[in-house]
Amino acid sequence: MTEMDETQLIGSLPIIPKQARAHEKRDALLKSGRTLFIEKGYDQTNAKEIAQHAGVATGTFYRYFSDKRQLLMSILEDKLESLLPPEPLWSNVNPEEYLSSLLEDHFNRLKEKGIHRVLPELLHRDPELAKVLVNAKRNIVARIHQGLEKAKEQGFTWEDLNLETVSWTVMSILEKLPEMYTEIGTQPNFGELAKIICRLVFPPEKIDVISNLKNN
Repeated sequence: MTEMDETQLIGSLPIIPKQARAHEKRDALLKSGRTLFIEKGYDQTNAKEIAQHAGVATGTFYRYFSDKRQLLMSILEDKLESLLPPEPLWSNVNPEEYLSSLLEDHFNRLKEKGIHRVLPELLHRDPELAKVLVNAKRNIVARIHQGLEKAKEQGFTWEDLNLETVSWTVMSILEKLPEMYTEIGTQPNFGELAKIICRLVFPPEKIDVISNLKNN
């Protein structure tokens, strides 16, 4: 039995290492910052409010972040990877159903994270933040491009398909999903969006071929 085990009372709460407590406080600040930025807006939120919401002292906030902007950048670094859609794999699937599912999953992740609602008020005045988002878009386009490239190698796409153009077109649709939700007040019709994208990428007979591969 270790010295810690001997001194700890039976039935008492386990001792949490300082490093673990530090991670917990930082995570609480990140979660509170994201919540308040979404609810109140970035400009209307300050460090004191974030600390209070997280249940820590204002001084604790400044132990982890120099200001609320650094906290926002940390939120983005933490969340951007989870917001990237998976690389599409077009074999052994019904293309329209598969793409509809990917679009819906991506939309739900955006809605859950909510941080995209904070960005428009900042992009025009924060070049560094804008650069982070441009790089994120390029990563998304690269994943889309890779999936389309594999589909083209398998002979599924239009022969003259310009992969770069279509990849950015799909990116534009992904980017507009939250705006569509705000404008129409209901979830976008993912099935119809999937049909449009599939018509851009695949000849009708190839959609049947891919679907039949799934059933064989």
